[in-house]
Amino acid sequence: MKFPFVLILAGSLVLTAPLAFAAGSGSDNGGSSGGTTTTKVDPDYAAGRKASDAKDWARAIPLLQKAVATDPKNANAYNLLGYSLRHVGKIDAALDSYDKALAINPKHKGAHEYIGEAYLQMGNVGKAEEHLKALDRICFFGCEEFTELKEKIAAFKAKTKG
Repeated sequence: MKFPFVLILAGSLVLTAPLAFAAGSGSDNGGSSGGTTTTKVDPDYAAGRKASDAKDWARAIPLLQKAVATDPKNANAYNLLGYSLRHVGKIDAALDSYDKALAINPKHKGAHEYIGEAYLQMGNVGKAEEHLKALDRICFFGCEEFTELKEKIAAFKAKTKG
C-alpha cells in the first residue's frame, strides 16, 4: 500500500516542480533600489547612465535631468543624477536629487549610500550615520551599499581623528 502512495507523491512532485520554478523566475529591474519598474528603458536615462559610468559628468547631468523630467517617479534616475552632481561639486543639488529618490523609494539602497557619502564630503558624520542605520534596517542580511558606507564612515573618522 505504501509503494503506490510514494509513487504518486514522487510523480506529482516531478510534474509540479517546473511550475514552482516558473513562478519564481524573472526580475524586477527596479528592485528594492529603484522606483519605476518598466520594461522600456528611457533612452535619456540609458545614455545618462552610460555617461556617468564613463565619468563624463558634463554629458550625464543634462541627460539625467531630461530623464527625471520625462519620468519624475524614476528613483534610479534621481539617484544617478545626484551621484553625477556630487562628482562636479554640486553637493546641494545632489542632496536634493537623493532626497527625491528617497521620497519615491525610501528603501533605495543606492540613494542611502550616496547621500551618506555626500554628507561625509560635507563633514556631517551624524547624517551619514543616519543613512547607514537606514541601510542596516533595509539590508537585513547585509548588502554592498551598507558595507561601503560603513567603511567610508570609518575611514573618515580615522582621518579626522588623527
